[in-house]
Amino acid sequence: MRAVAAIGIGQTKIEEQWDKSLKEIAGEAIFAAVQDCGIDHVDGVFVGNMMSASANKQQNLGTYITDWIGAKHVSAVRLESACSSGSAAFRAGFLAVASGEVEIALVVGVEKMTDSPTAEITSDLATAASADWEVDQGLSFVALNALLMRRYMHETGWQHKDFAPFSINAHANAMQNPFARFHMELTEQKYLEAGMICDPINLMDASPIGDGAAAIILVPADKVSGRVIRVVGSAAATDTIAAHDRKDPTWLSAAERSSKKAYAQAGLSPQDIDFFEYHDAFTIMAALSLEACGFTERGEGPRMAAEGEIRKNARLPVATMGGLKARGHPVGATGVYQIVEVIQQLRGTAGKNQLEKARIGMAQNIGGSGSNIITHILRNND
Repeated sequence: MRAVAAIGIGQTKIEEQWDKSLKEIAGEAIFAAVQDCGIDHVDGVFVGNMMSASANKQQNLGTYITDWIGAKHVSAVRLESACSSGSAAFRAGFLAVASGEVEIALVVGVEKMTDSPTAEITSDLATAASADWEVDQGLSFVALNALLMRRYMHETGWQHKDFAPFSINAHANAMQNPFARFHMELTEQKYLEAGMICDPINLMDASPIGDGAAAIILVPADKVSGRVIRVVGSAAATDTIAAHDRKDPTWLSAAERSSKKAYAQAGLSPQDIDFFEYHDAFTIMAALSLEACGFTERGEGPRMAAEGEIRKNARLPVATMGGLKARGHPVGATGVYQIVEVIQQLRGTAGKNQLEKARIGMAQNIGGSGSNIITHILRNND
């Protein structure tokens, strides 16, 4: 397998983009990535997307997007794994280049969600859960995460207010990210006063949807001179699609397995990771991810946040550009946004959110309630 480097990145602001189609949003991110690295062609296109068929009435996204950007006659495919679709596309592009099958891979994650009524999007999101044993029993995706959070609180003794630091940190970091959906400071009081969605999850525990796209260009690392941002770990793992079928619903087994595989590939341990772009679709997932990836002991995720260890330039900065909570969560694009942000930090181009120590970064994208989890580790070998 060849070493793989990321040489171009692009992204759009996450917002309600009423005046742009799915392909236009994707095109903006792609052209930004192409301009960033100066290439004039690609050999393979990998599209991450979850709900274009229902929300946009469009399938066949590989051809749909390559036709729009003028990249005709190349290999192109759409990949879907619920909310981890973006990182699934990145992993496919990475493996294509690493294997030697593709020389220049274009990865793009895109989702256009705000054209559809809220009820339809809620139903679409629920398709990431088990149709037989969760959705058909009346569970929405928020309700499913609320059940996990309630069980976690029961087992660990943490209270709802103890999850506030996760959201407060995300909003503080998003303030300096021009591509983030929310530029709004959050206090503990505002967190506690937020409207309840599904007890114990309130509005400030949940990430917002939106329209957006992010893109990355991958090439063999030996084709790059000077600073090289290498993909040193790429791993995926699954768990049962229904949360109740797991031996322990409050432990993200797929996160544990995929992170351990990625650490082994990179020759690293959790202590070597400088920062972590986790999948904070809900604050409960933030806590569970920190624990499953080995950054803290089981049941101690909220303590890590409360003690300030996840803040910028602390022990393990997380959600450095706002995370899903404040940057926004256009589901099929999120995994690519996360890796774009890792690359920004490794390049030293994260602006006011730039970390003092950013040589090794990790991104983890969660599909479903923890049923499909993909982990990537990137390193600056400059």
